[in-house]
Amino acid sequence: QVQLVESGGGLVQPGGSLRLSCAASGRIFIINAMGWYRQAPGKQRELVATITTGGITNYADSVKGRFTISRDNAKNTVYLQMNSLKPEDTAVYSCNAQITEYGSRLYLRDCWGQGTQVTVSS
Repeated sequence: QVQLVESGGGLVQPGGSLRLSCAASGRIFIINAMGWYRQAPGKQRELVATITTGGITNYADSVKGRFTISRDNAKNTVYLQMNSLKPEDTAVYSCNAQITEYGSRLYLRDCWGQGTQVTVSS
């Protein structure tokens, strides 16, 4: 089984920073794209940022210039550095990864973490 475990959420004041981490473990053959999504109360889940194996990134317009996604392929980990946080960034943040799992054959999995709460409030 492949799983993703997130860490780093919490309560922060407006203008503050947080760094989220998401580590993948299990029978991983290769990890393709990784990303972060968020869902605020009463709203649909939205893409925050994605990163390819080669490091090509994509960001939602609302976070460009404030958030930075990165990954450490040796550690099977993706990070989200969040700066200049705003109250509207409050949400449950979940990581996602497209993982090829090995077993009797190779399986392509769309994996999700359990989510971590980020609250921006004074």
